[in-house]
Amino acid sequence: MGKKLPKKGNKKPKKCITQEEAKELQHAWCCTRTPEIDKCVGFEDTREFHWSVEELQEYLKYVKKQSKKQGIDNPGIRIYLGAYPKEKCKMNKGYTTLFLAPTGAPAGEVGKGGGSAPNNYGIEPFNYGNSGNPPKIY
Repeated sequence: MGKKLPKKGNKKPKKCITQEEAKELQHAWCCTRTPEIDKCVGFEDTREFHWSVEELQEYLKYVKKQSKKQGIDNPGIRIYLGAYPKEKCKMNKGYTTLFLAPTGAPAGEVGKGGGSAPNNYGIEPFNYGNSGNPPKIY
């Protein structure tokens, strides 16, 4: 019998962090930012967001396909903080949101990879996740 190959998706990504590191990051955010943000906006703002794996995979597949059509071989995703205008927010408060923005440049163009990759305004960003009310602590 030959050597078994690992199933695709079973290998842990290199950039995973421990649960303890995640808790430390969340704690630092809550201690250094949320009091001022909540004081400024006048309510407990959200600070965690949820999409299903299926939704994220669907969007990533869309970005890959559209990027390939544009000649972009190694697209990326930049994650932005945003806030809904108060009058467009279901609860009339203007909660924080996150949106995902595709990045990448066609082969040979400047800034083609990493954090310097330009935003790809030819592909729509992704939004409308869910969040806890009150926010869920990690």
